[in-house]
Amino acid sequence: MKSNLTLIGMPGSGKSTIGVILAKNLGLGFIDTDVLIQINRQKPLQQIIDEHDHLYLRVVEEEEILKINIENHVIATGGSVVYSKKAMSHLLGISKVIFLDVTFEEIKKRIRNFETRGIAKSINQSFRELFAERQILYKKYAEITVNCNESDQEELAFQIAQLITC
Repeated sequence: MKSNLTLIGMPGSGKSTIGVILAKNLGLGFIDTDVLIQINRQKPLQQIIDEHDHLYLRVVEEEEILKINIENHVIATGGSVVYSKKAMSHLLGISKVIFLDVTFEEIKKRIRNFETRGIAKSINQSFRELFAERQILYKKYAEITVNCNESDQEELAFQIAQLITC
């Protein structure tokens, strides 16, 4: 079994929160790649986008993910990680990739700060368009898909733990 678990999904899908709970329950370390980027670049994600653009943020994200060389961790990624074949190949090589699947309507309920959250999307792209585009990529790379619409975060962490130990 691969020693890491990687959580992918849209912003607001619960990657960071579920990841922390899952790591605690399984006795694993936890890393959030968005936080890693902010620490290493000394800037919030939104500032990186404002100073450059969303494509630059994706390049930075890929660079940071390709540096990850850890074991026994839950890795919560940024929502745009799936645009990088290199990053996803690396994550698939070091971890089991789990897609936290949440409907568009549920994401809209959970996220209030679309403009300031640091979401890597083109200026002219609607959030619905971004959602549809990414769903295809999440499903492409997912080794396990978990429906995250009905259960709370504790239940979801438990479900994921059950799925990976079976």
